[in-house]
Amino acid sequence: MLCEGALLVAAAQILSYVKFLELPNGGSLTPAMFPVLLFAVRWGWKDGLLGGLVLGILQFMFDGGFALGWQSILGDYLLAFTALGLAGVFRGRRWGIFAGTVLGCAGRFLVHYVVGATIWAEYMPEEFLSMTMTSPWLYSLLYNGVYMLPNMVLALVIGALLYRPMGRYLTGADIE
Repeated sequence: MLCEGALLVAAAQILSYVKFLELPNGGSLTPAMFPVLLFAVRWGWKDGLLGGLVLGILQFMFDGGFALGWQSILGDYLLAFTALGLAGVFRGRRWGIFAGTVLGCAGRFLVHYVVGATIWAEYMPEEFLSMTMTSPWLYSLLYNGVYMLPNMVLALVIGALLYRPMGRYLTGADIE
């Protein structure tokens, strides 16, 4: 489990440099979440949370962590990436990789959403404030949704492409 976790977290870190979209204040579209989601579904939520935490630490250290203080480091990196491990709730289930992907991504989005509306609220762009939408909660919903929804779809597509040839591996059936 430790070796597989180390390899999948390392793969996630490497894949995080493949960016299809990058937003100005953090957040990007990458295939990086899939290896951690896979690890969580194979080994369970406890090990998955740990894998997500390690990826969050690596993301902050090596991906040019963008934070306002310890609160945004804790939220946007440590808690948000740890939430990916919630995918492990669906360990051993036939469609676990898909349900786990949705749950893990929803958890990560929720953390980014709350951090964005509370900590990053004062940095809402002026052009957004001049519109009728002045709520930091709405701004955070839109900003984080722009990259998290496509990230979830990308992880689901990767899972779908790998499901047929690697179904036993994706479900964790090979370790039982």
